[in-house]
Amino acid sequence: MNPFSSGTRLRDMIRAIRACKTAAEERAVVRKECAAIRSSINENDHDYRHRNIAKLMFIHMLGYPTHFGQMECLKLIASAEFPEKRIGYLGLMLLLDERQEVLMLVTNSLKQDLNHANQYIVGLALCALGNICSAEMARDLAPEVERLLQFRDPNTRKKAALCAIRIIKKVPDLAENFINPAAALLKEKHHGVLITGVQLCTDLCKVSAEALEYCRKKCTGGLVRTLKDVANSPYAPEYDIAGITDPFLHIRLLRLLRVLGQGDADVSDLMNDILAQVATKTETNKNAGNAILYECVETIMSIEDNGGLRVLAINILGRFLSNRDNNIRYVALNMLMKAITVDTQAVQRHRATIVECVKDSDASIRKRALELVYLLVNESNVKPLTKELIEYLERSDQEFKGDLTAKICSIIAKFSPEKIWYIDQMLKVLSEAGNFVKDEVWHALIVVISNASDLHGYTVRALYRAFQTSAEQETLVRVAVWCIGEYGDLLVKNVGVLDIEDPITVTESDAVDVVEVAIKHHTSDLTTKAMSLIALLKLSSRFPSSSERIQDIIIQNRGSLVLELQQRSIEFNSVIEKHHNIRSALVERMPVLDEATFIGRRAGSTPATVSTSNGPSLNLPNGVTKPPAAPLVDLLDLSSDDAPAPSSSGADFLQDLLGVDLSPASKQPGISGTNQAPRTGTDVLLDLLSIETPPASPITDILSSSQVYKSPHASLEGLSSPSALSTRAATPAGAAPMMDLLDGFVPNSPISEDNGPVYPSIVAFESSSLRIMFNFSKARGNPQTTSIQATFTNLSPNVYTDFIFQAAVPKFLQLHLDPASSNTLPAGGNGSITQNLRVINSQHGKKSLVMRMRIAYKSNDEDILEEGQVSNFPRGL
Repeated sequence: MNPFSSGTRLRDMIRAIRACKTAAEERAVVRKECAAIRSSINENDHDYRHRNIAKLMFIHMLGYPTHFGQMECLKLIASAEFPEKRIGYLGLMLLLDERQEVLMLVTNSLKQDLNHANQYIVGLALCALGNICSAEMARDLAPEVERLLQFRDPNTRKKAALCAIRIIKKVPDLAENFINPAAALLKEKHHGVLITGVQLCTDLCKVSAEALEYCRKKCTGGLVRTLKDVANSPYAPEYDIAGITDPFLHIRLLRLLRVLGQGDADVSDLMNDILAQVATKTETNKNAGNAILYECVETIMSIEDNGGLRVLAINILGRFLSNRDNNIRYVALNMLMKAITVDTQAVQRHRATIVECVKDSDASIRKRALELVYLLVNESNVKPLTKELIEYLERSDQEFKGDLTAKICSIIAKFSPEKIWYIDQMLKVLSEAGNFVKDEVWHALIVVISNASDLHGYTVRALYRAFQTSAEQETLVRVAVWCIGEYGDLLVKNVGVLDIEDPITVTESDAVDVVEVAIKHHTSDLTTKAMSLIALLKLSSRFPSSSERIQDIIIQNRGSLVLELQQRSIEFNSVIEKHHNIRSALVERMPVLDEATFIGRRAGSTPATVSTSNGPSLNLPNGVTKPPAAPLVDLLDLSSDDAPAPSSSGADFLQDLLGVDLSPASKQPGISGTNQAPRTGTDVLLDLLSIETPPASPITDILSSSQVYKSPHASLEGLSSPSALSTRAATPAGAAPMMDLLDGFVPNSPISEDNGPVYPSIVAFESSSLRIMFNFSKARGNPQTTSIQATFTNLSPNVYTDFIFQAAVPKFLQLHLDPASSNTLPAGGNGSITQNLRVINSQHGKKSLVMRMRIAYKSNDEDILEEGQVSNFPRGL
């Protein structure tokens, strides 16, 4: 016989497939077998139809397509013989699903088989319907299933109940038809029918309020009696599992009682006794008993309040935590996390066991226990719990230290009873796992330190000691460097010594040594080195006798390959050499930072409602993006929900910050209404420093050089302070000068030759084949109108023809497009197309420009369409 003919037996095909040594051989065997089956189907071979479907089912399980055999399943189902029907229904359930249109053709065959005199054929139809029933089939065949729920054969009733579950999930509207038949199944003695009846009632109660009320009134007492009978039943070999009678029925009954008891105190009272009996009498030395206890605990925690039962349930979970099985301990921790919202005190009794779970060898149990410990912490137990967690932090695994450190820091910040305790615990964490601490955590620590004025000396001495033993912890080094820079004089003079401190003697040279080690250590990153340079600059003012040594350390970074460090080194050296008269004012101590804002932001608890003294509060619902604040607001950390529009000037914020009037010149007696220029933020700073603004003169910057460039961290507090303010900007030489706070003048805002402001160019769109640049200009006296020159560059090796640029803007903008310079774009960037646009912003000062673009062109006779959106327009357009 041909090994790949339709007459090949299933076992021969399986043997041939298993004999294949490579995937290619297997594909070849399957391909030949599928070809033989197709030939047999085309010849309408009745003799081997069932054998072909059996082969297709095996091929389908291997992952190969078998859609061509779907109609053969329908033909087998329509057969009158039971063996062929069985293969047909099996193929139907395996090869088809409810999304197949072919399934519509089988509805009539199913209806006939559901009414068949042979109970086994009825069983086949019910199995198929329960597996692949669609909504349409459910509506058509629901009456037959409802009738079969009262069939004489228990196996048929069981299958009908399972089929009914599928039907009500597909069509919840049909649930009311099954309420009475389902309730009748709860009185069954046959456990197979009873367990399916209980599950059917559970699903009915979840989808139908009418069914829920019916079951509460008519079925609760019967369910309680059934559960009592099952729990107290004698040994029954056919249902016994590990000495427990039918634990599956136990669990299903408990789940149905849980659904019925939720939100109904009367029903909950009816089941209290049986739940207590199950909770106390079920054996825990077998897994089946633990499963029943778990369901019993979940039911107790879900029904209406009964304090004694809940304490009993939580004690059971406490025993689970002592179990050797990791799975049991994990589900107990999960359940305790739910129970803590119901009865915190009962869970607190098992705190020691839960903390021990944090030290477990299983990673999933450690993480879950840590989350539970976090929920258990309150003001009364924060100190002992934090102590235990920090002690474990010392010996915990590296992969767990990140999660453990984050939770400890959150606990300390949230429940700290006093600042000195907060500082002590944070220093312990930084010393043990500083490299795992996130930036916002040590930022918040610096804020707390700056607010604790009476602890400055204590803190800087504690950090000095910690640095000696844990210099490899990056965040500890940063905080230590910052504190020594700010309070180094307190460290040397031993100011504010507390009774709990050990005496320590630190010289100026020792303090400088710490910063020098930090800046020269091979593991220090850019942030640490930059903070160290700032600290050295501050110490040069606080320690005049060490100024030369500090200057030598700073100069060593003039040749750094990192531009930021090189620039800081040169600028700070210039400050030390040339500006003795104002250096002490420049590097004086940081003002007290806003503790509530920073700690709230770190803990993720910044309220959605923000109120200010100057205006009403604004409510921002979750998911609403806060409008961007002006750059100066961000730099000064004054951003709030009622921040002004981006067009507001920096003078407005300086007015609020400094309490001075920066509004345009008011009309004074004897002065007519002339247009006087408003005072800028620079003018205010000059007044504060008693510096008079002289007339225009040659530009001299802090470096005594004609070249002026911008640093991303121009402020002296660039990286060590969240409130850094940069005042320098790159400017053409012909610009009007502005007083520099340190030396001479720096340029003011750039002005173009036509007396209009200059804006930076932007890349409006860029793909692998095309780049679009926007250049901006704006005539003075007409701020609403912006002229844009778009430049298109071809980045591909192919010439673009029929080039068309289209743009769309919102209603508050008006857009005018001039014709493009060409419709052919040369290849490889060897030329470009320009096109002028004019945009009028009716909401200038309130809304920024935004534009959608569409570019169409042909490349190698192929039409190409690209789209994009421009939202990064410069401010002020």
